[in-house]
Amino acid sequence: MGRQRDAGEPAMGATVTAADRELEQRIRTLLSTRAATATICPSDVARATAEDWRPLMEPVRRAARRLVAAGEVDIVQGGRVVDPSTARGPIRIRVHRA
Repeated sequence: MGRQRDAGEPAMGATVTAADRELEQRIRTLLSTRAATATICPSDVARATAEDWRPLMEPVRRAARRLVAAGEVDIVQGGRVVDPSTARGPIRIRVHRA
């Protein structure tokens, strides 16, 4: 039996595109402009990327999951770190705290 795919990894055969990497960078950029303890909403990233931002919500969440897997950010709900593969509903993104 093979290794289980991490929530931030692309599905088998899927590739991470330049647009996906741009969303990751936008997350980093927005977080860098906030206080060290601040969080951002995925919609903040989507709105900063396109006028028609709603279709970007899931791609932003995927980008955040990749950054969690890389150890760069945390996904939180109610101020608590949650597993990105099981998080449902509204999430917030913050810089990873060791």
